Amino acid sequence: MRQMIFENIHTIPTSEELLDKAFRRANRARKGKTVKSESSRRRADESMLLTATNILSDNLANVVRQFPSFDNIPEFYYELADILVGVDVLKINIASVQWAGEKIHEVGRLSVGKMRHSSDSSTVRKAAYGRMSSIVNDVDKSLRLLNDARNKLRKLPAVGMEPTIVIAGYPNVGKSSFVSLVSSARPEIASYPFTTKGLAVGHFEIDGIRHQIIDTPGLLDRPLAQRNEIELQAISALKHLGDVLFFIVDPTGTCGYEQDEQLKLLEETRQHIGMPVLVAANKSDLGEVSGEKFDMVMSTLTGEGVDEVMDRLVSMIDMELYTQKHEAVVDVD
Repeated sequence: MRQMIFENIHTIPTSEELLDKAFRRANRARKGKTVKSESSRRRADESMLLTATNILSDNLANVVRQFPSFDNIPEFYYELADILVGVDVLKINIASVQWAGEKIHEVGRLSVGKMRHSSDSSTVRKAAYGRMSSIVNDVDKSLRLLNDARNKLRKLPAVGMEPTIVIAGYPNVGKSSFVSLVSSARPEIASYPFTTKGLAVGHFEIDGIRHQIIDTPGLLDRPLAQRNEIELQAISALKHLGDVLFFIVDPTGTCGYEQDEQLKLLEETRQHIGMPVLVAANKSDLGEVSGEKFDMVMSTLTGEGVDEVMDRLVSMIDMELYTQKHEAVVDVD
């Protein structure tokens, strides 16, 4: 199930663009109406006011509706939105735009009532226009902020809410080779603004259930002390997406990192990511691997042990827990 969380948010207009659209349409609504009496003038002014009111309130309401409820989206995307923009900031500015739409609707309704009992409907309409303009201008900063947020959020790749294996380990230990071996097709590259190479996402099916496996270059491939705050938040977000962590070690050292360095990264990652962990030693084709520090041994070059590793990883996914994590998610398409 692919979540199209932010992709369908349209460009958000500025206050100037909204007001120009509303008042142009309102003037158009007056054209063609013959104004020969006070009652016909009032009807023309009422039509203009209602047109402007509806366009402004509807457009502002549409801005609010386009954003998902941040209380119902998957926690993975919640944390990504918090990293890129700040969920509290988004909620405050969405609420401001909602207030503006409701206030304009109220101003229009009350002004139409005044107009029907006034001898000068044009003055009432112009006063209402002034109040509406002031309200829309008051939320111009919110509209601009939400449009900037929209430009950032809609670029986030859609990662499936499926049983997920997250891969970690130093560069050149065989992570991408493993993903290519076990995936049914060439892995997709999901580019995020806080990764250098993008997450590589592969897919496979077990008993008719689609799973995904994610390699994490630029995130889980060096000590956490070398991470900036945004990268650490992104790593934390992965725990909401992943169901099991697969950590690959190269005990031969041909990856360029000593085994002790790799095991230290394993312990840091294990503590930070918070999910079941399977540790496998790769490159068994280069020599015998021994030691109790590895759960399994494999070779991504020859394929030796890869099927057994996959069986073990899939068995470690708690499908009941996975269902609980995602059953409350509302699919906002």
